[in-house]
Parts: sequence; structure tokens; C-alpha cells
Amino acid sequence: MAMDSPGASMAARVRALVAAHRGDRGALLPILHRIQAEFGYVDPDLVPLLAVELNLSRADVHGVITFYTDFRSGPAGRALVRLCRAEACQSVGAEQLVAHAEQVLGIKVGQTTPDGSVTLEQVFCLGNCALGPAGQINERVQGRLTPARLEALMVEAVHS
Repeated sequence: MAMDSPGASMAARVRALVAAHRGDRGALLPILHRIQAEFGYVDPDLVPLLAVELNLSRADVHGVITFYTDFRSGPAGRALVRLCRAEACQSVGAEQLVAHAEQVLGIKVGQTTPDGSVTLEQVFCLGNCALGPAGQINERVQGRLTPARLEALMVEAVHS
């Protein structure tokens, strides 16, 4: 990461986060969560920095980031749509809802629309099982989603 790049301020902030957790056992996960909360994603260019700062291998850092689906490697869209694919939601139409969302948005789960308006993600339980199929749009959990209701909520989220 070059010091004159926009990432220089991110690198400085990451060093401060590492310093705040230095000496903690298992510091990597809390640091990654803080990075994601602050920047919206974990930039892959931070892997070498985190590895050096935490005395870990790059492979270890990369492995943790890619293992946990909550960590994104790029910015999310203006609307973050997370659809539940756990068994309770599957039994009431979650797979059809996911397929509909992919078709309408023209992307697959894990992708962001080319215009940056919507990121579509999957989760495996939102704790809203009795009201499935469930989803989360910009941090707000929604139940009994239908294709039409999901589309309306996505439009509302993009324009709010």
C-alpha cells in the first residue's frame, strides 16, 4: 500500500486497531470485525499489514477472512440484501426467493450490481424462522418475504 494512496489512511487506522488489541488472545477476529464495521469491508491489501502486525502468516489472515462469510473484500452496495437459506426458510420458499432476486438484479449471491446499488448475500439464520422466508435489508430483518415485497423493499432501500 503506497503512502500516497487513499489506502494510507486506512492502513494507519488498522495499525491503531491492532495496537488497541495488541496482547489480546485471538485478536484477529475482533480486529477484522472492527475493520468491517468502520470501512464496510476488509480490503485484501490489508492482509500483509495484518500479518506483520499480528505476527501471523498471510495465509492465516487470508484464511480467516475468506472462511467467515460476514467479511467482504469490497464495498457493499447502497442496499445490502441478505436472504436466509436455512431449513425453516427453505421450507417456505427461500430458494425461489433467492432465484428471483438473482434474476431481477442480474447478479448471483455474493455479488454487487454493476451500478453499486445492491449487494446480495445469503445467511443461514436470522432468528426469524416463524416468519420465513426471512431477509435482512440494510440491517432491518423482514419476514414473510414474497418476490414482490422483496423488490419493493430493495427499491426503497436503494433510494433512501
